[in-house]
Amino acid sequence: MYMIEWKNILRGMAMGASDVIPGVSGGTLALILGIYYRLLSAISLLFSRQWKQQLGFLIPLGLGMGTAILSLAHLLEWLLAEHPQPTFFFFFGLILGTIPFILYKVNYKTNFKKHHYAILLIAAVIVLLSGLFQGDEEAAVIATGSAGSFATLFFSGWLASTAMILPGISGSFVLVIIGVYQTVINALTELNLPVLFTFGVGVLVGISIMSKLLRYLLRAHTVGTYAVITGLLLGSLYVIFPGLNDGVIAFIISLVMFATGLFLALFLGRIDRTRAV
Repeated sequence: MYMIEWKNILRGMAMGASDVIPGVSGGTLALILGIYYRLLSAISLLFSRQWKQQLGFLIPLGLGMGTAILSLAHLLEWLLAEHPQPTFFFFFGLILGTIPFILYKVNYKTNFKKHHYAILLIAAVIVLLSGLFQGDEEAAVIATGSAGSFATLFFSGWLASTAMILPGISGSFVLVIIGVYQTVINALTELNLPVLFTFGVGVLVGISIMSKLLRYLLRAHTVGTYAVITGLLLGSLYVIFPGLNDGVIAFIISLVMFATGLFLALFLGRIDRTRAV
């Protein structure tokens, strides 16, 4: 028998809320909540003979995450439809505020060498180029039932699941870069089962395969891994920037939302630093 750790429902709700919002990482919240390395271990062991022992930890965590994701999906869909500029400025502030947290975690002033800066730059350029050629895939993914559309959703789930368990990079942020974020949010609000099933299978496959790889990379190539994460975040600032075209009032609101996102990310990073002391 295994004991159900019911307090993980609240932890899961915090992580689920963070995973819906581009710029806030579920992995970062797991670090702050003190369960990150146990989470990685539990996910890895879930696909071994010890899977039953992990259920008491993972089931309430999953329930909390699912509740938060479904609860916030409607709100985010409305915000993106009615107030896209302030919403994306909030995301922009979150992503920008996460970068100091990542650099602190890896102690970049001491540990970054020339090749790490090169890795960072390459990762940033890749994301920037993905933004230049992103186009309007989101409507196509929803509107068509082609094999290509569902393949995109599957691999989007795979990549997003990888990001979800990396501290500092958000799974939702990955979906924004790929161009399927609003598709997934819409599927959650409309309960579009084909889209959710395809995306969900991608998430499960991604987690099952990537959790072990991420444990290895974070243990054996910590600095290089964080250099890649930092580059991804820097490049995403271009992808996420919504422009300024909605008038003076919207500009002021956008600045307030940007400052709110920035403060929230810096505050969460500050909590993690306090825990580490």
